Amino acid sequence: MKNDKWPIPLAVLSGLLLTLSFPPLKAPWLAWIALIPLLKSISGKPGREAFTLGLMAGLAHYFSLMYWIVVVLGHYGGLPLPASIGVLVLFCLYLALYPALFALLARELQGSRLQILGSAALWTSTELLRAKALTGFPWSLLAHSQFSQLPLIQVSDLFGPYAISFLLVASNVLLYLLLFDFRSFSRPFRKAESAAVVVLLSATLAYGVLRLKQFDSRDKFQKTARIAVVQGNIDQSLKWNPQYQERTLEIYESLTRRAADFNPDLVLWPETAVPFFFQEKNELSKRVADVSRQLGKPLIFGSPAYGVSKEATQFYNRAYILWDGKVHGYYDKIHLVPFGEYVPLKSLLFFVNRLVPAAGDFASGNVLNPLRGPGFSSGILICFEVVFPELARGQVKRGADILINLTNDAWFGKTSAPYQHLSMAAFRAVENRRPLVRAANTGISGFIRPTGEITRRSDLFRRDLLTAEVALDPAQMSFYTRYGDIFALFVFAFSVIQIILSVWYKKQNPATKTRRHKARR
Repeated sequence: MKNDKWPIPLAVLSGLLLTLSFPPLKAPWLAWIALIPLLKSISGKPGREAFTLGLMAGLAHYFSLMYWIVVVLGHYGGLPLPASIGVLVLFCLYLALYPALFALLARELQGSRLQILGSAALWTSTELLRAKALTGFPWSLLAHSQFSQLPLIQVSDLFGPYAISFLLVASNVLLYLLLFDFRSFSRPFRKAESAAVVVLLSATLAYGVLRLKQFDSRDKFQKTARIAVVQGNIDQSLKWNPQYQERTLEIYESLTRRAADFNPDLVLWPETAVPFFFQEKNELSKRVADVSRQLGKPLIFGSPAYGVSKEATQFYNRAYILWDGKVHGYYDKIHLVPFGEYVPLKSLLFFVNRLVPAAGDFASGNVLNPLRGPGFSSGILICFEVVFPELARGQVKRGADILINLTNDAWFGKTSAPYQHLSMAAFRAVENRRPLVRAANTGISGFIRPTGEITRRSDLFRRDLLTAEVALDPAQMSFYTRYGDIFALFVFAFSVIQIILSVWYKKQNPATKTRRHKARR
């Protein structure tokens, strides 16, 4: 007898379990079982119901994961609470379409010869779509829940985070079948597929252990750089107040003088740490130059900037490298936050104002260039850019010895977002086998080894100075740096072929689908 009492609660449970596997909670193991309730809920359901259940799981997940958007837009962006909640609802509805699509297609694979690997390929494909569609939003991919599991994530230097998402979903499907369809393991193809998952997981962990040992054994032979990170902890409500500019500069001057005792090779201030146009010659800009001159070592910091052309004045979110009081280079943020730093398709969406009025109306930079200092080059990733693997890869391919993430996570308030942001930064270090250093206005600042290990980190909303001697790995570029997401693209192509063949087979054998539905009722 058909029972519709549990499918929706099961789908919602999957969404909540997915969220609980991400930081700040320390339960990454939940990602290995989080999809089992969803898979159970869609079993035997027609496509429309499976899609709806996937949508319910996605909404439960993204509402509980991305709730901080209301804080960004409401508390710091000045939007009324109803409008902030409305934006959250629309955004989560969009994001939930991806697990809904997965549920629809995974339902069609139930009972097939490639249910385990095929379902894993489908999920990975939806993550790749989310990372690329509409400017991309690869925030908290399933793999990112495992950032603290160092042996597991080392394979990212070959195939990126998508390989880990693939393994997580394959393991979920395998466990689901063991619990609810154990009889299917009597078939040779199910045994072979299960063995393939075990082999892939074992090989991944073995590779991870080997790579960790290699990095530990060669640390003492590496060139090092002494780096100081200044975390000013400037209140977002005061940051752009002209009357507070001098006080802001005093805070950074004081902490930088303390850093001088460490004799650093490089000092980092966060994104827009200098809340005025440094390029303009005035007393405040002179004070920043004096700090660099007194330090005698490079200073990298964020500041708004502008360029004037015949058409208009364009504003940029910029990072400068200053040495002996002189600018030796700068980098303009390339991947801006849509509706936060700019309005996409502005000519069509002329009626849409920025969702965060205080963020500014920036133009995108067009040159992905490391900032070159004495002895090493720094690949700059400003705020949101650390979420995008292709930007970190581009910096390393152009000669970056170290990755630098300048950010202002004050927008997030005391939510889970800064912890999620940090988890994704760890993957950029592993993928490119480069150390990554974060300088965040209110935290979390920190030092991340090329293995993804976070060796030092600050607390949120605390004025701090972090120092460390960072090992600069002289090794060549990783496979992932060179070739990017070829694994994810292969899996995507496999999924497309899988879907085409499934549709073709059903058209050729219409009675098969009917028999399957009756068997499951």
